[in-house]
Order: sequence, then C-alpha cells, then structure tokens
Amino acid sequence: MPVRTIRCMILFVFLCLAAGCASRSDVESVQRDSYDLKSRITRLEKDMGGIRQETKEEVQNSVKSLRKGSADLQATQDTIRMDIQELSGKLDDLKLQVQKPSEEKVFQKEEIERRLAALEDRMLKLEKKVGTPADTKGTPAAETAEGLYESGINFYKAGDMQKARDTFTRFSERYPKHDLTANALFWIGESYYSEKKYEQAILAYQEVIKNFPKKDKSPGAMLKQAMSFKALGDKKNARYVLKELQETYPRSSEAKKAQQLLKSLR
Repeated sequence: MPVRTIRCMILFVFLCLAAGCASRSDVESVQRDSYDLKSRITRLEKDMGGIRQETKEEVQNSVKSLRKGSADLQATQDTIRMDIQELSGKLDDLKLQVQKPSEEKVFQKEEIERRLAALEDRMLKLEKKVGTPADTKGTPAAETAEGLYESGINFYKAGDMQKARDTFTRFSERYPKHDLTANALFWIGESYYSEKKYEQAILAYQEVIKNFPKKDKSPGAMLKQAMSFKALGDKKNARYVLKELQETYPRSSEAKKAQQLLKSLR
C-alpha cells in the first residue's frame, strides 16, 4: 500500500476520534492498525534506505570502473602514441641510411672523376715537357692490326714497357674500333702498373672502363684500377671502384676477387 494512502487513513482515524464518532474498541483497532502501518512504514523506509545505499554503491562502483577503464584506455593510447613515434623515428633513420650511401656514392664518383681529370692534366703537362716518345727503333714492321698488336705483346713479355706502350698506343690510334683496342689500352695500363706508375695506370685503365664497358677487359681494368688506388694509399676510392665492379659485373671472376680485396681494405 502506498505511504501516502497510509498517512491519509491515519489522519482520518484521528479526525474520527476528535469528532467522537468511534467506540473504544474501534479506537484500539485503529491504533493497532496505526502501529502496524508505522512498522510497515519504518520497514519500508529502512528497505528504501538500503536500496538507496546499494544503488549509491553500485553507481560509485560503476563510476570507479568507468574511471579505471578510461585511465586504462588513456594509458593504452599513450603507449600506442609512443610506439608510433618510435616507429616514425626508426623510419626516418632508415630513410637516412638508405639516402646516405647514395649520396656518398655520388660524392665518391665525383671525387674519382676530379682526380682522373687532375691526373690527365698532369700527364699532358709532362708530355709537353718531355715530348711524345718516338723511339721506334727495333720495332718489327707490322703491316696488319694483328701484327702490330702482337708486337706490343712481345715487347711487354720482354720487359720493355716503354716500347710496349708505344706499340699499343699506335694500335689504339690507328685502329680505334678494332676488337683488340680495349685489350691494347688495358696492356698500356698494365705496363704502367708493372713499373709502379700507379697514377698513369689509373688513367689507362679508365680508358677501357669508359670507352669499352661491354668488353671482357673492363672488369679487369676496374680491378687493377682499384689495386692502383690501394697502392697509392687511397683506400676510399679503391673501395668505391671495387663496389662498382661488384654491382656492374656481379658474375665476373673479378667480382669475386673484389670481395676478397674489400676485406683487406676494412
């Protein structure tokens, strides 16, 4: 029964008593009912208080759970944000690592080109001072390209490097498109290398590398050019040429030798 109805009944009873319209037994009955109603009201209020307390506790627990969940979510978001920043930093580092070798490679290539240009200029100045060698005495007559080339080989085998160079130089000038021209230029480099004239050897090998990249002598010219740089104490350019050799002619026997030579330059 609703609390409001109970209170109305109690009020009605008192009004009846006040008016003198009820007997003693009726008054006692009404009093008992009143006590019962009060007891019920007390129990109801107690129950409602308990319900309110339980509801309050549940709300508080829910709020705590929500707060904890929110804090956990925030912590997770912070962790994810830090992971993203870390990954972003690693990505930037990787980009720099990829970019750096490329830039270093370009710089080394330009440095070699500058050095080759300086060597060529130095050679021209020396040739102007000394004059072009013209000693052809003792050179066998060579009517054909093959004969002239063979003469150069014979001079080289005999240890006469100057005559070998002169012969191979005439061959390359007379037969610039011959199949043996790349070989002739390579042997010019070899003649300088055998005399430990490494700067001149580097220039001679460069002629093979630049003008005959598809010929068999080109990988060998790159290997010997790197060895010449090493002999001059220029390990940086030696490493650069060896790596270029491996990339350009990966299946050549010279590429395998380049790998071994690189280990000695570390």
